[in-house]
Amino acid sequence: MTFKEIQELVRLINKSSLTEFKMKDGEFELSIRTNKYEKLKRQQQQAAAQGQAPAQQGPIIQIPPVPPSYPAQPSATPSSTPPKPQAEQEVEAPRADTTEGSGKYKEVRSPIVGTFYRSSSPEKPPYAKVGDIIEEGQVVCIVEAMKLFNEIESDIAGKIVKVVVEDAQPVEYDQVLFLVEPA
Repeated sequence: MTFKEIQELVRLINKSSLTEFKMKDGEFELSIRTNKYEKLKRQQQQAAAQGQAPAQQGPIIQIPPVPPSYPAQPSATPSSTPPKPQAEQEVEAPRADTTEGSGKYKEVRSPIVGTFYRSSSPEKPPYAKVGDIIEEGQVVCIVEAMKLFNEIESDIAGKIVKVVVEDAQPVEYDQVLFLVEPA
């Protein structure tokens, strides 16, 4: 599967009533659990403790195998070049959840769900920090998703005024990572 196909699959699963999704094709395996999965699990445990019938699980979908035209996904390291993620979105005015409050900042958002890292390893300096001047296309962080390290590039040139996410924290799709004052 390509990176964009996995992204689209994650979006579709989040919008559906599915709680868990698993797919296997040869050596390629994909497993996705939504927040609904944990809720359902807690409900089933509570119902079992009270002697009631457990809640019914969401539908199970069988996906046909990936056609052989797709290469198997190699495991990547931070030093390898992963597929280029979708460009980060620029928004004229920050959303209500941004704390800087002024419409003069642009947002660098996460194009995928994963774990946010400011640098390629704990010993190395962060790709970008508050006060740094960044260029369009410059790598500003890494988001690890399914053991793949995806370099996130800025679609904005300017000065970083805030790093919104802490290092090694989980991030959601479209979550604000950085606030940038455009050049």
